[in-house]
Amino acid sequence: MPVRAALRATAPSVLLTVLLAAGCAPGDGSGGSGTAPEPPGVRPQQLPVTFESGPDTLHGTFALPPGGGTDLPAALIVSGSGPTDRDGDNPARPDAGTNENFARVLADSGVASLRYDKLGSGKTGMAARDDDATVGYDVFAEEFADAYAHLADRPEVDPSRLMVVGHSEGALFALNAHTIVDAHPPRALVLAAPPGRRYLDTVDRQITEQVRQAEAAGSMDFGRAEETLSDLRYGIARIRDGEDLDGLHLASEVNRILAPEFVPFLRRIDTMDPVELARDLPPQTAALVLRGTEDSQITAAAVDRLMTGLPGARRVDLDGADHVFRMYSDAPGAAVLDADRRFSPDVQPALDRFLESQADL
Repeated sequence: MPVRAALRATAPSVLLTVLLAAGCAPGDGSGGSGTAPEPPGVRPQQLPVTFESGPDTLHGTFALPPGGGTDLPAALIVSGSGPTDRDGDNPARPDAGTNENFARVLADSGVASLRYDKLGSGKTGMAARDDDATVGYDVFAEEFADAYAHLADRPEVDPSRLMVVGHSEGALFALNAHTIVDAHPPRALVLAAPPGRRYLDTVDRQITEQVRQAEAAGSMDFGRAEETLSDLRYGIARIRDGEDLDGLHLASEVNRILAPEFVPFLRRIDTMDPVELARDLPPQTAALVLRGTEDSQITAAAVDRLMTGLPGARRVDLDGADHVFRMYSDAPGAAVLDADRRFSPDVQPALDRFLESQADL
């Protein structure tokens, strides 16, 4: 599948896929020897699955605890932004493995899971759509609903014991799950590296940091930096005012992110303040919030803000973990070698304690 198609199919993807490659490095005390660390948890039973969503056939993986079972609790794992596949990999970080690692940890806790290749990623590709199709928020929400229904219908799963694990942008879909699904709303959410501010505010902060870092490193001069940030804020203001960006000559760095074909998605998802979504959760929905202390994309302050809407939630800050929960201890700008970096060992106990606190899961 052409990369162009993958990027078009996941409008906000261009930005956060680029950011995934920034400020991440190998090295967690394992020496970066090229020997991959052992993955977390147990080796689950993994079954390839397909399900229909609108005109498309989506591909995924259903994972069971080693002993299998029936009437199991189960989790839908939702990817972050970008052409990110069922395992949590994308072109910028092909070995991130975020979703696959969560599936293993869940299996170790006795929880089945489903993860899937959304449009523009993995084996699903563009499915029934043209390679240059523009896909909006509603399509991704429909995919989420259909994946959730497929999970609920599995004979191994108790549909009254469902949860959603949303990583990064996927946390917004998790917070919206009770409004998207038709039946059996999730009993619990795991919000992994969740945004705590409106989408375009997060974009503004992330790009501003990148531009200032480039300026400090001498790879962008002052004039270009000021033009880029001015165009970024002008573009964001137009999107929020309901105007399009057609015909504007924005800085190239901005046009990659706020391309006219991305505007409908960005405008829609930017209306979703994570704090308001959190406050609107059904009162019986439990939540666990996870953030790595070395996450350069989601700040501690943003998660602090999100927690104001989740007064009853459990929050765990994972020491040394980055945005994809790989252990980070090297210098910014070093090559990304996720295969040499272990998944945070603190995820499993955090999840176990959370599940133990939920009598109905």
